[in-house]
Amino acid sequence: MKALLNKVRAFAREEDGVALTEYLILLGLLVGGVIFSVGTIGTQLDTYWGEWATYFTNNDMGAP
Repeated sequence: MKALLNKVRAFAREEDGVALTEYLILLGLLVGGVIFSVGTIGTQLDTYWGEWATYFTNNDMGAP
């Protein structure tokens, strides 16, 4: 029983797992932020591209 307690204590003192967990949380936040930003900006860009296409089509800007 004492050996098991010693192993549990040693595992609790080990810091490698803590650093990995912190990096995974940071990576998750970063990926979530990128996905949110691309989704938001992508929708706005789609709207702007549509407006520009309508403008150029209506004003016949491509005609020689």
